[in-house]
Order: sequence, then structure tokens, then C-alpha cells
Amino acid sequence: MRIKSLVLALGATFVLATAAHAQTVKVFVGGQERPEVMRELFAKFMAANPGVKIDLETGGATSELQQKYLNTVLSAGDSTLDVFLIDIIRPAQYASAGWIESLDKYLGADRDKIMGQYLPAYKQANMVDNKVVALPAFADAMFLYYRKDLLAKYKLSPPKTWDELATVARTIQAGEKNPELQGISFQGKAIEGAVCTFLLPYWSQGGELITNGKLSLDKPKAEAGLAMWRKLVDQGVAKKNIAEVATDDTRKEFQAGNVLFAVNWGYAWNHFQEGDSGVKDKVGVVSLPAMAGGKPASCIGGWQWAVSSYSKNKEASAKLVRWLSSPEVSKQLALKASNLPVYPSVYQDKEVLAVNGWFADALPVVQSARSRPVTPRYSEVSEAIRVNTNAVMAGVKTPAAGVAEIENRVKRILR
Repeated sequence: MRIKSLVLALGATFVLATAAHAQTVKVFVGGQERPEVMRELFAKFMAANPGVKIDLETGGATSELQQKYLNTVLSAGDSTLDVFLIDIIRPAQYASAGWIESLDKYLGADRDKIMGQYLPAYKQANMVDNKVVALPAFADAMFLYYRKDLLAKYKLSPPKTWDELATVARTIQAGEKNPELQGISFQGKAIEGAVCTFLLPYWSQGGELITNGKLSLDKPKAEAGLAMWRKLVDQGVAKKNIAEVATDDTRKEFQAGNVLFAVNWGYAWNHFQEGDSGVKDKVGVVSLPAMAGGKPASCIGGWQWAVSSYSKNKEASAKLVRWLSSPEVSKQLALKASNLPVYPSVYQDKEVLAVNGWFADALPVVQSARSRPVTPRYSEVSEAIRVNTNAVMAGVKTPAAGVAEIENRVKRILR
């Protein structure tokens, strides 16, 4: 009896000691990055790795706010955070600043094999100077969501050009006689989404922004793109205060049934199908329209898992990040959050397609989507573009004046 009691006591002591010595990995994700889904994933990892405890911190409704917080923590050399999600535009910047740990030694001899499984754009985004500095969490691109019920009612097809979209929108707005129905919602606020607002029609015309590290702005094409957006506002297709609209504002307004067309990322789909959504089972999704005479263009997005250079738990953090970037988790994020996979094979998964049927057509859009400029000074380039795009959307600058200011500022940044 004494032996049994002693064994039980020793076992209890071992459990307590294990818990006491468990490594705590502090993870930061943005408020829009489905923290409730992340918690489910973390619980699964902790169950398989009892020596690791994950502490989740959330915050920042936009990429800019998240970056601002991370900049504050990391520039101080603070070891508070171990793992964090960063926008696809950030790896080169964070690596240049020395804020994120190279993952090469944690991937070992399988490094190239692991990186070769991802969609090429995500492999490229996460390698700096031939070092793996982050691992892809999920992919993304911009799509055109539309009310398929309303287009069917008026016997209209999804538009191929922005001019067609304006015509379709005005036809349906006139027919519905609903002053609350916006023809289109897109991002006019001075956030990262406004950079894509600037680039989409510009790229559609074949424009390039930066070539070999130098500005290669085609001013007439840039002005035409901004003028197209502004015309949608002037025509009443987009609402007058579009300069105040952020990414999730577009998602919420469309989900409430107040928008005909919406320019948004893949994450929105899952929200549109929720039980209380005003547009459940009424949503179609297609490639974005093109400028007249141009080709459709989409902006690539997505988020990456990075390990802080200042982490005191790098081994456990790297193990977590590697698992979070696995095909298993990519599938779970697709099922539970409609996050686009970073593995081509997951787009063909029958379970994933049963939940997200549009994924079958999403892969070509993701594969052809274009990257915003890759430069260590991207934050400054982004600010020049989004602030001036916002000013044009607000009507306080003309497209020509906005483009001229973008040209002047970006030239100074890159020289």
C-alpha cells in the first residue's frame, strides 16, 4: 500500500514539475485573423506537446495597427513575444531590421523540400538572402464578391470591366430603389488596402511601379486608375464617404446586404455564409474586373508566421511555427475560416471544396496575383501611396495631383 502511495505521489510530483517547467510561447495575432480558430489550433498543439503552453495575445484591427505594435515591441528588443503573424509585405522589412529569427537551422536538411511545397509566391516572400525568415500561414488575394440573387433578378452577368460594373450597378440600383444599396464597396481609407486600390487598375493597364529598385511610374495609367475609382463615387455607384472605408467595413456592409459588389480578400467568404448573414447563399465570387483594354489584376496577400529574434523559447516557437504552416493546419484554416491555402493540393481537397466551392476557381487568381513592391523601405512607400489615394477618394486632391505627390515622395524614398 505504501509503495502504491509512493508511486502515486511521485507521479503527481512529476506532473506538477512538468507543468511548472512548461515553456510558455507568447503568440500575437491580429483581431481580424480569426483568433477563435487559432485557439482551437493551439489547443491541439498543446495536447500533442504537453511541455509547451501557448499564451495568445490579440490586437490591431488592421495591418498598420498590428505593425505599429510589433514595431514598438521589437525595436525595444523586448522578449515578451515569441511568435507573431506578419503581413506578406513585411518579411523583408523585419529581416532587414534583425527582428525575426532565421528558421534554417530548425528546418534542417529538409529546408528546400519544405519550402518547395508552398505556392511559389509564398516561398519567395519568406526567403531573404536565401534564408527562410518566416513560414506561410495562409494565402490571400483580392476578389470581386457580388449579389448573385440580384444579378439573376435583372438577368445580368458578372462584369468583366470596371465600366461594365458601373453600368450593372446603376441598373440594379435604379431598379431596387433602395437608397441604402451601394453599387460597390472598396477600400478608400488610408490603410494598406488603399495601396491595392491604387494598384489594381494600374496593374490592369500593364503598369509597373518599381523596377530594379527605382520608381517606374506610368503617370497617365496611374491617373486613369484613380480617376476610375473617383468616377464611381461621383456616379453614386460607390458611397460619398468611401475615403473612410476600411477592409472590414466593406465586409460588414456587404454581409448586411447593403452592397451589390465588394472588393475584398478571401477571408470574407466564411463570414458571408454565417447563420446571421444577410447574404447567406446569395453570394458569387469572380476575378476582379479589368480596365478597358487591359487584363484583370489582383493583389496578393496572406500572412506569415515569424519567430522573434528576441524570443527566449526559440526551439519551441520554431516547432510551433512549422506545425502551424503544415498542410494539416492549412486545411483546417480553409475549413474553419475560409483562409486560402498555401499548398496547391489543398485547393482540390473534397472536404475543403464542400465548404468553399469557389476555391476551385480561386487557385489561378492566387497564382497570378501580383506582389506589392518588395523593399526594406516598404512602409514609407506604402504611406505615400495610401495617403494620396485616400485624398483622391475624399475629393481633396485630383487624380493628377495625387499621382504627382506619389511620384515625388517615392522617388525621394528610393534614391
